[in-house]
Amino acid sequence: MKRDFAVIGLGRFGGSICRELSEEGMNVLAIDLYEEKVNEYKNIATHAVIADTTDEKVLKELGVRNIDHVIVAIGDNIQASILTTLMLKEIGVKKITVKAQNDYHEKVLNKIGADQIVHPERDMGKRIAHSIISNNILDHLELSDEHSIVEVKAGPKMSGKTLVELDIRANFGCNVVAIKQHGGKEINVSPMPTEMIHQNDILIVIGADKDISRFEKQLVVEDD
Repeated sequence: MKRDFAVIGLGRFGGSICRELSEEGMNVLAIDLYEEKVNEYKNIATHAVIADTTDEKVLKELGVRNIDHVIVAIGDNIQASILTTLMLKEIGVKKITVKAQNDYHEKVLNKIGADQIVHPERDMGKRIAHSIISNNILDHLELSDEHSIVEVKAGPKMSGKTLVELDIRANFGCNVVAIKQHGGKEINVSPMPTEMIHQNDILIVIGADKDISRFEKQLVVEDD
């Protein structure tokens, strides 16, 4: 189903979101203060406009209040980010996601009612750090401060054993929610307990960070 989005701020983060949403067939209103940025996305987004989003009148004229989801991706200007978010709340936008520059910025955004706050640089740093530390963690998505979902490559300790034999939930407190067999393209969602694991299969595991770490250290790490 086509949904309506607005992306405010067309730097690397906002521009990337604008491009991805457009490629997914969504209606995207791209907004930036600078003409060169708007020109860059005028053939990508549904509409691209030069506008000052700290002005409530401008937002109303653009019809932003009728948009399903607005992403505020303003770069280094924290004041503009906060004022824009405040204006969006004032005119009754349904859902607002905002890029935060730091923890102070996040606290203010929480107080004024942003629905979702993201730290793209910090979060990407965490994902890269996880991948550097472990060759077995292929991808890492933070769900909260203490819970994540990870892609794990099965090592020799798991090979030839079924999920019920490994009993990952009881032993480590995390859950295998899907398996992608090595060399295959299909993903087995909600695998049966009798599903056998083979070396280099990809396991999608969800759980508390401390449990996932224990699981990886004891069961996933390859023998020397």
